[in-house]
Amino acid sequence: MESETIISICLGIGLAASVGFRVFLPLFALSLASYFSVWQLNASWEWLVSIPALITLGVATLVEIFAYFIPYVDNLLDSIAVPLAAIAGTAVVLSTAADMSPVVTWALAIIAGGGTAAAIAGGSGTTRLASTATTGGLANPVVSTVETGTSVVMSVISIFLPVVAIILVALILFIIFKLYRRLKPRQTINN
Repeated sequence: MESETIISICLGIGLAASVGFRVFLPLFALSLASYFSVWQLNASWEWLVSIPALITLGVATLVEIFAYFIPYVDNLLDSIAVPLAAIAGTAVVLSTAADMSPVVTWALAIIAGGGTAAAIAGGSGTTRLASTATTGGLANPVVSTVETGTSVVMSVISIFLPVVAIILVALILFIIFKLYRRLKPRQTINN
């Protein structure tokens, strides 16, 4: 595998992780990066570089960010965020993957891109539900700020330092796994 291919995979998975926190922000960042020729997309995804795509994704990003600061609306958004994140995570990997067969590209996009985005979106949704249950939604804006900040940082790192991004993705998934195991109810053994 060539280094360009590995870097494109790291970029895609890093952005897919970012999609798990905010669906539109990483797509907007990728569109912006492609518009300014920081990253070149696959031929079938070059529409993402257009001004209408930039404006649409920019507006969608702002609406999504502000909607997550409204308690209870954020929980409603979380109910649709996991499937949307899986689709967007798959799309991000498809748009950035370079020099691979279509079968490998699609498998990687669905498993690594969609799976990573869905796992992180599920973890975020669970965190927000716990926040709503314990604080009546008062702490949800703090959770939203952390998620948005993480999405911004992951998007920027993914675009400029894709290899570092893949390490951060592994760390984020490890933290989610540890939190899940800690919060998962203990199973009792009946003898």
